[in-house]
Formats: sequence, structure tokens, C-alpha cells
Amino acid sequence: MSEKKLLDPSDIRVLQILQRDASQSIADIAREAGMSQTPCWRRIKKLKDSGVIRQIAAVVDREAVGLNFVSYAFVKLALPSRDNMEEFDRLVNHWPEVVTCERITGAVDYLIKVVTDDIKTYDDFLRLKLLDNTLVSDVQSRIVVSTVKDTVALPLRES
Repeated sequence: MSEKKLLDPSDIRVLQILQRDASQSIADIAREAGMSQTPCWRRIKKLKDSGVIRQIAAVVDREAVGLNFVSYAFVKLALPSRDNMEEFDRLVNHWPEVVTCERITGAVDYLIKVVTDDIKTYDDFLRLKLLDNTLVSDVQSRIVVSTVKDTVALPLRES
């Protein structure tokens, strides 16, 4: 488990601004955070260097690019050994349809979020990648009918 990074109120303000819109200039971020540009730039660099900011990326509207189907799949491995889990971890990292993969506790081993063009493409993914793999013994899918909230922002608050 990684150690918790201590964030001061200025760090949190800068992170909240970046989570809302990371395309802003340093001048705009600094102004909104109530600081001058150079300290703001240094703070952002420190947050990147320390691993608090993992990456800065564009958030793409999936429907605008034709990815209209979302499903969550509960995946049970045939034998949930360390080697099999590590192999499954490697596999899902090569499957672009899987946008989130969580190893979970309970009756199944993984929860994956799969995004595809349509139900046919999901069915192909399910049959040809997930169920065709000898590591997997069972998959239970839950199809998303409506997304109520979808954010990449974390709930950062001052303590």
C-alpha cells in the first residue's frame, strides 16, 4: 500500500481546478487558486513529480465517438491463484474495451467496465476474449441503461 501524500489547502485548490479543466494556462490556474504564477507552476510540478498527478489527459465523450454501449462484468476465475490473477491482469491491460478493472472480494474475482460500439461488439468481446480464455470460469454482465454521473475527479477536501 502506498503512503498517503499530505496535501495542504493550496495543493487541494490547485488539484480541484485541474480536475475541472487541466487545459487552463498556469496564469488562470494561479489566479483562481489565489497565488502567483511561479509558485503555482512549482506546486503543479511537485504534484506531478511526487506522483499525486498521475497524468493529464483529455476526457472524451464516448457517445460522440460512437462508443454507445457500456457493461459491467463480474468475472470469476477458474482458479483464483496468484499466477492466474497476474495473468488476467496482463490480459485486461491489452484489451482496449476494458476501461476499468478492479480486483474485488466476494463470490467473483474482478469487476470490469467494458465500453464498446454496440451490443454485438460487446458480445464478440465476451465470447472471443473473456469466455474463450481458460482462466475465466464465469462472467455475469450488467448492461448500463443510463449514466447518472460519470466523473474522473476525486472528492478532494481540506481536512
